[in-house]
Amino acid sequence: MEFDWWQLTPRRELFSVPDSLAALDSRGMAFSIEERQAMGIHGLLPPRVKTQEEQVQLCKLSIDRYEDPLNKYIYLMGLLDRNEHLFYRFVGENVAEMMPIVYTPTVGLACQKYGLVYRRPRGLFITINDKGYVYDILKNWPETDVRAIVVTDGERILGLGDLGACGMGIPVGKLALYTALAGIKPHQCLPITIDVGTNNQGMLDDPLYIGLRQRRVRGPQYDELIQEFMEAVVKRYGQNCLVQFEDFGNANAFRLLEKYRGKYCTFNDDIQGTAAVAVAGLLASLRVTNKQLSDNVIVFQGAGEASLGIAELCVMAMKAEGTSEEDARGRIFMVDSKGLIVKNRPEGGLNEHKEKFAKDCTPIRTLAEVVEVVKPSVLIGAAAIGGAFTPSILRAMGDNNQRPVVFALSNPTSKAECTAEEAYVNTDERAIFASGSPFPDYRTKDGRVLRPGQGNNAYIFPGLALGILCAGLVDVSEDFMLLAAEALADIVSQENLDQGSLYPPLEDIQECSVKIAKKIVEHAYATGKASVQPPPLDTEAFIRSQMYDVRYGRALPPVYDWPHDTPKVNVL
Repeated sequence: MEFDWWQLTPRRELFSVPDSLAALDSRGMAFSIEERQAMGIHGLLPPRVKTQEEQVQLCKLSIDRYEDPLNKYIYLMGLLDRNEHLFYRFVGENVAEMMPIVYTPTVGLACQKYGLVYRRPRGLFITINDKGYVYDILKNWPETDVRAIVVTDGERILGLGDLGACGMGIPVGKLALYTALAGIKPHQCLPITIDVGTNNQGMLDDPLYIGLRQRRVRGPQYDELIQEFMEAVVKRYGQNCLVQFEDFGNANAFRLLEKYRGKYCTFNDDIQGTAAVAVAGLLASLRVTNKQLSDNVIVFQGAGEASLGIAELCVMAMKAEGTSEEDARGRIFMVDSKGLIVKNRPEGGLNEHKEKFAKDCTPIRTLAEVVEVVKPSVLIGAAAIGGAFTPSILRAMGDNNQRPVVFALSNPTSKAECTAEEAYVNTDERAIFASGSPFPDYRTKDGRVLRPGQGNNAYIFPGLALGILCAGLVDVSEDFMLLAAEALADIVSQENLDQGSLYPPLEDIQECSVKIAKKIVEHAYATGKASVQPPPLDTEAFIRSQMYDVRYGRALPPVYDWPHDTPKVNVL
């Protein structure tokens, strides 16, 4: 049986929608009666006029009706589609509750089910088949003032692995936080997925999968596509358009960062953003342990891009304390799937990044043995191995340290190395704990309530990006990452530390973004890297003036008196 194309197309897309109807989505019942009359929409809405504050309350009531986090995610994406201002105000005013929906852990589930939740275009898909025409695809995006791009190739989505084109949920979620948490204007943000296939057989067999049904392309073809993409971004949007690399596989992530930093305005959040937020937590922990960072021995479970990024920034922070690079690297031990990273390891598995931390000792196979031999004061997990910090390992940390520092940074929650409760229970409630995903409060035996801090990259990357854009940076060098970490650590109050948190409350994250951006902008001008000239007289006021206003603007142009008694001219 044959169908004409129009029989399968929604009616709304076949025929043009009157502007008056399209305008309703921009603020709904918040239009005043006068605006409704002037715009020709009077009668299309109920007679009640609602304030934006009332609409925010309705959003809260609506989302609370859903029990399934994925349904909450779908509701929020629908709200983003129909009313941008309301979405960003709602998320911004309810950060602690909404961030686990918009970002980790729910965004991971959304990516796994992206073929089911996909509704409308929220970014660009560039495939390996588009090689040679990437610039033409960028031109298809209707906005021309794009200043921030988050791009993924979907190979390593959170701790979930290769999700291919379904990884688009990550750039969409990241850029939603750019706006909600740092006020970067939404029309200046562009999510992009580079689809070169997937090696996830489950995705290839899924009838709802939205990407190319082929194995992942590697080698010269892949590199040529990425190079073409970077050149096309500069050609279309300018040299200081920020490109944030997100959730690339380890090998490509490090390689592409080395290749493009210093030449393009770019950073990798998994390597550098994770490093900055983790080091911020470590710097804050020093106020509890009364140590310098250089006094610690740090063991990493995992030697992927997150762990190596944190380790390198730790070395930089130790050097800032006056420690030599050799001594700093000597205090860091890394455990990968083959055991402790040592020189000439029989099992191999070393690359140039791991070799910098290789120890000159006999191989040690397990994390438990490493903890027993090395006796670290800091234990960091970022390998997405759920439960890797066993009770015996945690007890050993407690036996060896008065205040052991335990960071279970892997997400989503199912991949966390341990829970907050496990860390506290197995160290006699002495652990200084942080995680990548949220955990509930913990009540101690003496009745105190500990609120474990979530070392979420969202503390860093929105404010970092805001500062980069306000200063017009092209070269995002590593000193900006350490500066962002130090700025975040400085924001942590003594009250936060007393409550067991190494990070400020999520409710304060918007102010954190402004303060981090201020440090970035000031450092950019001090080092001569800022391209926006002249320097602002008031840095914070300048930054705030560039931020997106979530409140509704004027729906109508201003009306004012105009003189009627004008000279008359006779017409000949």
